[in-house]
Amino acid sequence: MIQNINQKLYYYLFPFLLGGVTSFSLPPYNFLFINFFTFPALLFILIKIQKKPNSIWLNFKIGWLFGIGYFLSNIYWIIYSLTFEDIFKPFIPFALILIPSFLGLFYGVATLVVSRFKLEINFSSILVFSLVFSVIEFFRGFVLSGFPWNLIVYSWTKYLNSLQILSLIGTYSFNLISITIFLLPLLIIFKKNIRFKISLLIFLLTALICNNFYGSWKIKKNETFYKAFEDFKIKIISPKISIDRFFEANNEHIIIDELIELSNPDIFQRTIFIFPEGALAGVNLDTLKNFKKKFSKKFSDKHTIIMGINTYKKKDNSIKIYNSMVVLDHKLNLLHEYNKNKLVPFGEFLPFEKFLKKIGLKKISHGYQSFSSAKKRELIFIDDKNFNFIPLICYEIIYSGKITSKFNDTNFIINISEDGWFGNSIGPHQHFSHSIFRAIEEGKNIIRSANNGISAYIDSNGIILTKLESTQKGVIEINNFKKLDKTFFSKFGNKIFFYFILIYISLLFFIYKRKR
Repeated sequence: MIQNINQKLYYYLFPFLLGGVTSFSLPPYNFLFINFFTFPALLFILIKIQKKPNSIWLNFKIGWLFGIGYFLSNIYWIIYSLTFEDIFKPFIPFALILIPSFLGLFYGVATLVVSRFKLEINFSSILVFSLVFSVIEFFRGFVLSGFPWNLIVYSWTKYLNSLQILSLIGTYSFNLISITIFLLPLLIIFKKNIRFKISLLIFLLTALICNNFYGSWKIKKNETFYKAFEDFKIKIISPKISIDRFFEANNEHIIIDELIELSNPDIFQRTIFIFPEGALAGVNLDTLKNFKKKFSKKFSDKHTIIMGINTYKKKDNSIKIYNSMVVLDHKLNLLHEYNKNKLVPFGEFLPFEKFLKKIGLKKISHGYQSFSSAKKRELIFIDDKNFNFIPLICYEIIYSGKITSKFNDTNFIINISEDGWFGNSIGPHQHFSHSIFRAIEEGKNIIRSANNGISAYIDSNGIILTKLESTQKGVIEINNFKKLDKTFFSKFGNKIFFYFILIYISLLFFIYKRKR
């Protein structure tokens, strides 16, 4: 009986705890070294249970429990979004359990697939594990519109020199290599050959040092590439308007006054003002015109306003609602409009909406009707093409490789966000880390305006030039930028990841042939 209890602790509780501990390698903790212990331990468990009869279900459960522990620890903040309306509060315990359980399924499938191979403490098992896990992580970015949040590779967020490789190979390829690197201590610990251990340790340290040196060289090479704006500046407005105020009636006048006061426009200075998503949740593009006098009184024809707002379109006897980024002049005339492509499941649209509405459910964000998704993204030009940018709303920034090569003629990405749904948690830090990755991948400066989140100006090497924390109300002024050439990754995108898959398969085939 005691042996049975010990086995359950080993096969069930231990993987769950491993997943929970692994989550502390992610932002804001950034304890990268944890992965060098947890991943070898996970693979070791899979190797040990291979000899057990009927271990298929057990292999799945080990990965699944690891995933539950991992996601429970790093996305627990999702329940905060359910606290604003009474209709959602009864679902808090279910969301806390079901969402990590669903996401953990991906890791369960990964360990199940890995276990179908003959696992031993050798290099080929490490390659198999890394390959399967990284491919499953890739597919996680597509299922049910995709949720590529907190890939293992985001453990490197704090290590900017090491991240410069993203400009060559991208996030998913680096995720694959990272898992491989994290697993190598398994060979160092258990292989008896001392010369092999020393050689492998030297290889591991050399790889990490070389990558670090490359990153350092790349950053230093480009540190003087700053270019001043000719005749204008940019102001990032970070108002920190509480989400609680979304649900208060007749509050829009006060909020707009606060935004204008914070903007502090100089009527003689050419300025582009960037307001975040969610600052005017109770206002849509049509009703915003009611405040035309307020804006025209304080802003001049030298000013352009970029903001997040809801827009409505009539189509066939129905009304479509979009989460939009709009460009306005000082009289609130519409100059450009971008409608969000990637919507948040349950947050912005309700899957199986017709059925779930019958039982009284709705999306989490304000209002009952789901947002509609736009199909394309275009460059937005301002001021006779003197300034142009790629628009990204909220969590569109988390998708690696979704900014295609046709956008390589711009130097800027503008990302507006409302991170108040995360509460005072680790969520805003995790969301912000994706901006650093996208900046390096694409070689573009990122302007981020977040309400109740981290607002920042990030250069094309991922260096944070200026930042306002999620609790800091204020303004960031920008008057220069770093201009870089197209990155290798921006030209080819995630095609590079598929080449890495082929390389790993070729290595496995080569090892197999040598053994024979």
